[in-house]
Amino acid sequence: MRGVAIVGVGISRFGKRSDVSFPELAWEAVKEALDDARIGQNDVDFFVVSSAGIGSAEPLPAVVVGEYCGLNPRGTMRVEAACASGSAGIYNAYMAIASGQADTALVIGIEKMNELPTPLVVELIGRAGNYFWEFENFGLTFPGYYALYATAYMERYGATEEDLCAVAVKNHYYGSANPKAQFQNRITVEECMSSRYVARPVKLLDSSPITDGAAAVVLASEEHARKLTDTPVWVRAVGAASGTANLSRRPDFVGLEAAYVAAARAYGRLGIEHGEAWRYFDVADVHDCFTIAEVMAYEDLGFAGRGQGVQLIREEQTYKGGRIPVNLDGGLKAKGHPIGATGVGMAVEAVKQLQQRAEGARQADIHVGWALAHNVGGTGHYAYVTAYSLDRDARPTPKPKR
Repeated sequence: MRGVAIVGVGISRFGKRSDVSFPELAWEAVKEALDDARIGQNDVDFFVVSSAGIGSAEPLPAVVVGEYCGLNPRGTMRVEAACASGSAGIYNAYMAIASGQADTALVIGIEKMNELPTPLVVELIGRAGNYFWEFENFGLTFPGYYALYATAYMERYGATEEDLCAVAVKNHYYGSANPKAQFQNRITVEECMSSRYVARPVKLLDSSPITDGAAAVVLASEEHARKLTDTPVWVRAVGAASGTANLSRRPDFVGLEAAYVAAARAYGRLGIEHGEAWRYFDVADVHDCFTIAEVMAYEDLGFAGRGQGVQLIREEQTYKGGRIPVNLDGGLKAKGHPIGATGVGMAVEAVKQLQQRAEGARQADIHVGWALAHNVGGTGHYAYVTAYSLDRDARPTPKPKR
């Protein structure tokens, strides 16, 4: 297997993008990524378009994006893994290069969700679980799914709604420093607590927004990467797992088994103990589609033990300077959640953080040169955990003690 690195990144402004068409939105990210890698379309061997198709009128996004961005006649594919589509796209491109089928690949994550009315988007997303049993019979929406997790977690571990709002406060704090974020305003716990319920105990400000956005990364083989840049960011490990379609078959409601397994698989390839994972990464992006999802991610990823994730947010241990800085781009909560682009956006952030190119207050302290991305599809139907590093061959080493 050949070494694979990210050599260029690009990301559009997230939000309600009625100013651009679907392919124009993709080009914002693609052009930025190609320019960052200092290559042209003719240098790309293969491209992947990650899109769940929620809200967009384009049934064949790879075809439309490829034509508009001047990428034809290269091989392509559209990848869908719900909200983890972006990470699934990166995995496919990574495997194409690692196996020798391509030397340079482009991954484009895109979703234009605001082309449909909000109630219809909520319905379509709600259909993404077990349609017949959960949506058709019980009317579960995605806020409803995560309300079940929040209720279970709060009951078992004594977390409060204020604790969950503290996640939103942190992510808006960092989103306010991200010029590409959908929400660049800071909020308070009191403002979050006074926002309306969408599925008790989940409130509006506990929830990620409906977002239009695109992100792109250029991946290259080791030989090509070293010719293109002095600071490649290497894809060092990917763990993937899946969960049951029907939530009634899940073993527990205080974590996502698929995310735990995906993390364990990635860590196993790196020789990291699950419970010690936080010691080996400078920064992490986790899938905070709702605030409870971020708290569960702390535990699924081994940043804290079961029931202790809420303590990390209480003690501000996931801010810069804490145990493990999380979602310094604002996360899904503030940066936005254009489903197919989310995982690619996480890769963009990992690269910028490791190369110390993040804007101002968002830049983490880089000690060991490792970053982690945790991308969940649905309510744990899919999970991808991807580790990135500045060094092609270095083994993970613990961060210096604070």
